[in-house]
Amino acid sequence: MKRVLIISYYWPPNGGAGVYRWLKMSKYLPEYGWQPVIYTPENPEMVADDPALLNEVSPQVEVLKRPITEPFTLYKRFTGRRKDERVQTAFLSEKRSGGWKEDLALWVRSNFFIPDARVWWVRPSVRFLTDHLGKHPVDVVVTTGPPHSMHMIGLGLKRTLGVKWIADFRDPWTDIDFYQQLKLSARADRRHRKQERTVLTEADRVVTVSWTWAKDLEALGAKDVEVITNGFDRTDVPDPAIPKDEAWSLVQVGSMSATRDLPELWNILAELCRTDPEFAARFVLRFVGPVDHSVMESITKAGLGDRVERIGRVSHAEAMQHMQRARVLLLPINNTPNAAGILPGKLYEYLSVGRPILAAGPSGDVARVLGAHHLLISGIPTREDRDRVRELFTRNGPVDVAGIDTYDRQRLAGSMATLLDTIIGDPAT
Repeated sequence: MKRVLIISYYWPPNGGAGVYRWLKMSKYLPEYGWQPVIYTPENPEMVADDPALLNEVSPQVEVLKRPITEPFTLYKRFTGRRKDERVQTAFLSEKRSGGWKEDLALWVRSNFFIPDARVWWVRPSVRFLTDHLGKHPVDVVVTTGPPHSMHMIGLGLKRTLGVKWIADFRDPWTDIDFYQQLKLSARADRRHRKQERTVLTEADRVVTVSWTWAKDLEALGAKDVEVITNGFDRTDVPDPAIPKDEAWSLVQVGSMSATRDLPELWNILAELCRTDPEFAARFVLRFVGPVDHSVMESITKAGLGDRVERIGRVSHAEAMQHMQRARVLLLPINNTPNAAGILPGKLYEYLSVGRPILAAGPSGDVARVLGAHHLLISGIPTREDRDRVRELFTRNGPVDVAGIDTYDRQRLAGSMATLLDTIIGDPAT
């Protein structure tokens, strides 16, 4: 088979949203004539332990692991965090924290670790892979970020070996949600933007997950950006199906960061609890995953504090069960400048379990995927929105979504294989 080297920081048993895209791609690419070779750290910072994901790794996948040096141990020691404490992404903090130590650590991370805290892995990886690929060549290299240090490894291999290289952006670089929260000097900002433009212009092809972000990347210098969305794997959908809650549960699966806070929606739900006895008797707001302290404060302020169930992090299989059990699934859209292109990976898994989805936040590409059977509230909610929110909880039967096959992981892997064939000029394409 043709061989593709995939450079990814996230790989099982590490869990979290960054794992699934290339875990699933590598699972199905062999069906299209491509053998994946994964290059990943031997000792990464763990987002969440999910050993069951190792069962998803295809026997045809070759996995290369090399040690990585990261500054998180020093960061935890300096800020007084426990050694085993998880470092959350996107500035999510379940407990109110701060102080000069946190501010100084953020300033150091922002200005000395560019593009991110995995930058120390770039040069050792380029050296190792240059030697390895000389003995075990591949047809194409794929780097997936964030962390965007992975793209810098691809750039090094492109310049050293002249390999064909695809840069896959699961999230933007300088347009990522939290970029403005970094305490960047003008010099550091220029370095970020220079590195970003270099990656976008020197990669043989750039891929991303949404149509708006594709246009944004083209505006920054990329040519003919390919959109290959995230998706769902049919083998992950619970079978037999799990019955839905007797309670009227509104369930958010995944990280609930501060930028995903929905004060207007909390007020709508609180009003329904005050004015509708049946709703008040049955409603529960369930979070499966970490929740930022500011979101909990916002919910409590609205008067819903006693309606909250917090499950915490769970395995991917358990997350899918929680999705199918829910009466209604909550999809918060980040209130950030890049909101129009945000298509969370869990959106497609939400669709796969056939439950109504309540999306809230700035409108954009998410409206293109949701379809008419779900509810998207953008802007200030109206009385009509309140009535439509309530109606979601009383629907019977699964929601049938036209066109859902478009987002099947197996089919998406076929799209990626076609792109890989195009890159190497395979006459079969």
